[in-house]
Amino acid sequence: MKTTVENISETKVKLTISVDAKALADAEKVALVKLSKDVKVPGFRKGKVPASVAAKHVQPQQLQEQLLDDAISKAVAESFIAEKIQALDRPMVDVKKYVPGESLEFTAEVDVLSKVTLGDYAKLTAKTEKVTISDADVDEVIGRIQQGFAEKKSVDRKAKEGDETVIDFVGKKDGVAFDGGTGTDYTLKLGGGQFIPGFEEGVVGHKAGEEFDLNLEFPEEYHAKDLAGQKVVFTVTLKEVKEPQLPELNDELAKKAGPYETLKELKEDIKAEVTAQKEREASDKLKDSLVNELIEKSEIPAPEVLVEDQMRSIEQDFVQNLMYQGLSLDQYVETSKFKDIDEWRDKEVRKSAEMRVKAGLALSELSKAENITATDEEIDAHVALYKQQYGNNPEALKQFDSPEVRRDIANRYVTEKTVERLVELNTKK
Repeated sequence: MKTTVENISETKVKLTISVDAKALADAEKVALVKLSKDVKVPGFRKGKVPASVAAKHVQPQQLQEQLLDDAISKAVAESFIAEKIQALDRPMVDVKKYVPGESLEFTAEVDVLSKVTLGDYAKLTAKTEKVTISDADVDEVIGRIQQGFAEKKSVDRKAKEGDETVIDFVGKKDGVAFDGGTGTDYTLKLGGGQFIPGFEEGVVGHKAGEEFDLNLEFPEEYHAKDLAGQKVVFTVTLKEVKEPQLPELNDELAKKAGPYETLKELKEDIKAEVTAQKEREASDKLKDSLVNELIEKSEIPAPEVLVEDQMRSIEQDFVQNLMYQGLSLDQYVETSKFKDIDEWRDKEVRKSAEMRVKAGLALSELSKAENITATDEEIDAHVALYKQQYGNNPEALKQFDSPEVRRDIANRYVTEKTVERLVELNTKK
C-alpha cells in the first residue's frame, strides 16, 4: 500500500491511497466471510455456509461492493495510524481507479486536529475586578423584601405608578378583537412593564369605575407578525386601585424575613450574600477573560466539522429559549433585520461556535502541558453528586454508570481544573 498526504488547509488533509493485488485478495476473503452469513445454499444452515461455497452463490456486483468497502476501510485505518492523523469525522472517499484483482486507487479527505500552539499562558493580563458593596446594594434587597411583605390597600384616588390595579380590557384592530388582547379581572402593576408601551402609562391618572380607550401601536419587533407595528385600540375598565403599604424597616420585619432578631443582622446577612454573589460573578468574568486572552495569544486552527457541530448545538439551545418566550426562530430573524436564517448563522452563531471550539482545544492543550487529569476517585465523587440531583429518576441514574457519561463527566472536570490552574498561574502575588 502506498499513501501520499496533501494538506489542504490547517484542519483538512487529503490522502491518496494505492492498494495492491494482495490487499485486494485479502479484502475479497473478508467480504466472502461477511456475505456467506446471508447466503442460502441447499444442504447448509444459514450462516454456516463456507466462504469457498458462498463464492459461487454471491452476486458478483455485491461481492465487489463489499470488497471495495472492506479494502477502503482497512487502507484508511492503516494510513491514518501510519501518518499519525487524528481524524474528526468519516473521510470523504473518491475512487479514482479500480481494476478488479489488480489495483485500487482512491482519495480520502477528512477534517483533522491540527497542532495547537499555546501562547505564554502564565503571563496573561486579565485581572479580577475589585468587588465593592454599597449601601444602595443592600437597600435594593431590603426594598424587595418590603415589597414582598407589603399589604395592598384599596384607595379612592387616581392610579399612579407603583399601584396595583385590577382591570378588564379588550383590544381591537380595525374594530375587530384580536387573539390574546382580552382580559378579565387582570391584576396589573403600573410601572412593571408587563404590557406594550403606552398601556400602563395610559391607566395612570384614572380612578376605579372609569372606562376609557387607549390608542396604541404595537412595537415593530413584536413577536406576533399580525400585530407588529399595528395600530390598535384597547377599551379598559379600571375596577380597583390598590396602594402597596410597605412595612416599616425594623426588627419585626427582620424576624419575618428569616432567622434574624434585628434589622442589623438582616442587613449584615444581605451584605454578605451580595458580596459573595458579586465575587462569584467577578471570578467567572476573570475565567472568561483569561480563556479569551489565551485564545488570542495562541495559534488554534478550528476544524470546520467541530465548528458546525457547535453551531448546531448553539442553534438548538437558542431556539428552545425562544420557545419559552413564545417566539420562533423565523420571527427572531425577521425582527432582528437579518436577510434570512443563513445570514443569522453566519453573523451570530458561527463566531460563538468558533470561540467554543478554540476554547476547548486551548484548554485541552493546556491540560496536557500542565499534566492535569482526573483520578477515578474524583470521577466517582462527581458522579455521586450528579446522582444526588437525579435521585428520584431511576432512568437518569442508570446513565451515570455508562462509560460514555463517565468520560463526559471526567472531561468536564478536567476542563474545570484546567481553568482553575490558568487562574492560579495568573493571580500569583
